[in-house]
Amino acid sequence: MLTIIEIGAIIAFAISGLIEAARRRMDIVGVFTVAFVTAFGGGTLRDVLLERRPLFWVQHQEYVWLVLGLTVIGSPLLGLMRHRWADRVMNLTDALGLGLFAVSGAALAMAAEMPLIVVVMMGVVTGVFGGVLRDVLCNEIPVVFQDHRPYALCAFVGCWIFIGFDAVGAEPWLAVIAGAGTTTGLRLLALSMDWRIPPWPRNMED
Repeated sequence: MLTIIEIGAIIAFAISGLIEAARRRMDIVGVFTVAFVTAFGGGTLRDVLLERRPLFWVQHQEYVWLVLGLTVIGSPLLGLMRHRWADRVMNLTDALGLGLFAVSGAALAMAAEMPLIVVVMMGVVTGVFGGVLRDVLCNEIPVVFQDHRPYALCAFVGCWIFIGFDAVGAEPWLAVIAGAGTTTGLRLLALSMDWRIPPWPRNMED
């Protein structure tokens, strides 16, 4: 199940990286680099923090070939996509990757018998870090820090839902769907309803 989750998350985040790199009119090397870092950044940090070796994409080299294939096939297709559709696909894949990677990070931290708050934060870090690296490489302030629409908070809530379902003895697949679905659903709702977290402190002057 974890393998399926990771493959889904890799595909989702790789596509979001492809779209962002294409917007920046990068060459094929730049596009692959952004897709690679977006797809593997969060999982790599997760493995480093949990002292898991080899890293998940080193252990499963087929993941690297998958991203390479998406780059070769997807880059020409992106040129045919209208701008507004690219935005929608970007938001959808980013939200999906966030949910899947958040649950995978939480599941591995739980298997390592970490405290619950560490399990949750490991899920958040795994879900968020790939997108942070993507935005940094594309010379943008990461969305998670400046968008004000809930992003990391969605992963935080989703991880607690995952833990809750696991605690009551739900089937693993149901806990995964509940956690990832909550994270992805909340992020998409935040975008469609324009939910915003107020700046802090509110009275800070420019």
